[in-house]
Amino acid sequence: MKKVGRRSRNVEDRRGGGVPSGAVATGGLGTLVLALIVLALGGDPSFLLDQGSPSNPGQQGTTVSRARLPEEDQLADFTSVVLADTEDTWNVLFREMGRTYQEPKLVLFTGAVNSACGFAKAAVGPFYCPGDQKVYIDLSFYNDLKTQHQAPGDFAQAYVVAHEIGHHVQTLLGISQQVQAAKQRVSQIQGNQLSVRQELQADCFAGVWAHHGQKERQILEEGDVEEALNAASSIGDDRLQQQARGYVSPESFTHGSSEQRVRWFKQGIKTGDVNQCNTFEAAKL
Repeated sequence: MKKVGRRSRNVEDRRGGGVPSGAVATGGLGTLVLALIVLALGGDPSFLLDQGSPSNPGQQGTTVSRARLPEEDQLADFTSVVLADTEDTWNVLFREMGRTYQEPKLVLFTGAVNSACGFAKAAVGPFYCPGDQKVYIDLSFYNDLKTQHQAPGDFAQAYVVAHEIGHHVQTLLGISQQVQAAKQRVSQIQGNQLSVRQELQADCFAGVWAHHGQKERQILEEGDVEEALNAASSIGDDRLQQQARGYVSPESFTHGSSEQRVRWFKQGIKTGDVNQCNTFEAAKL
């Protein structure tokens, strides 16, 4: 992806500060949802679930942080460029829908962070919190994307940002709220299926951004689309579960299979049409 373009004014840089390890924010999705995300990605959610009742109250002031790496400043700058480009795209698309796009904040953090959705460590990965309408990213995830998920490249990184912005679009359109309400009325397995459809739609929205970014500003370089497709494939539930457990449990999917994530990103980048991203009515995901 071309690294030229304006920088967003909506980046909140909290890197290097650390947060109290025993602190928990309330509201939004809550810590439990973050724990489920970690579990879906093959991680250990205990570090999240234990935050509400520290075993040693005297350690509540301990901060969770790591040294700030010089190369992360370049990643921070690139992330700001990507965020700005998503703003340009979605501002136009929302105007065409007769709506106003409310630009989200993107929070860069180191190690751990408090949000309206609770306390999260970097192991959770990038996430969007509808409670404060902010995207949270520890830039070390980009290295994980390259080394652990074999998905290198700057456009793979841009895809991750665009996917989280897709969740913000869902919030503004009222989709996220409808999904959360529906989950209260169904079983866990059915709720997981709704989560999959929500995640795949965010993938499609990421593709919509890439379509318009290329059409209006020629943001793509040779190999960029392949990088994004590789990233989408690498973080599918099936591949992550196979790597972490050695087997796959489709009923526990919350993000979709590798093949599904690739297909819906392609759908967005091919059509550039938000209306073509209605995963909730799709007969086949």
